[in-house]
Amino acid sequence: MTVATDGSLALAALAGDVSACRACPRLVAWREEVARTRRAAYREQAYWARGVPGFGDPAARIVLLGLAPGAHGANRTGRMFTGDGSGDFLYAALHRAGLASQATSRARDDGLALSGAYVTNACRCAPPGNRLTPDELARCAPFLARELAALRDAQVIVALGAIAWSAALAHLSRAGAPLPRPRPRFGHGAELRVAGAPLLLGCYHPSRQNTQTGRLTPAMLDAVLARAEAYAR
Repeated sequence: MTVATDGSLALAALAGDVSACRACPRLVAWREEVARTRRAAYREQAYWARGVPGFGDPAARIVLLGLAPGAHGANRTGRMFTGDGSGDFLYAALHRAGLASQATSRARDDGLALSGAYVTNACRCAPPGNRLTPDELARCAPFLARELAALRDAQVIVALGAIAWSAALAHLSRAGAPLPRPRPRFGHGAELRVAGAPLLLGCYHPSRQNTQTGRLTPAMLDAVLARAEAYAR
């Protein structure tokens, strides 16, 4: 059995566990409430309203780590960064970089495939107001650990935002990586190299709050992905 097959089996098992998880009552209540009330534009659609598994290539060299599913994006569609403005911005960049088969991500069955990249989140459920408690992040941390263990070819983690950066640092610490003290702070373009661990890169999150204000531009995200690709070759 090949490494890629081993990784695929582990990721498939993880996806089942993520989608069945009900460990955080506040998040479960919110994701299901959003699915019941729905946004007017999606009132005819059935929402996923479960934990959202990661998505991408089991042989990925680059892992993109975000915060949490969007209430009417991944919580609706069941695929990471799919069905909202953040996903539109991210997958367009992945397509420009040659890591995605198409520039749009609308639904789980839209034919999108990633090559050399994998997209996931620090938390697998949509949180009220996009705010998570430390306990909720801690409960999701084992999912990230299992995911990164299955992604054996991963050489770079791109942390999309400060919370993703902190989640990545916490994972590396638990894995025994010799992190510097004080711990490096998040910043767009920040880098952390630790022996025996993937390179950690910082990037502003592709939320509309960042992209519509120009805090994160397509060129800025392209540059981070180019750096990740150069390192992962």
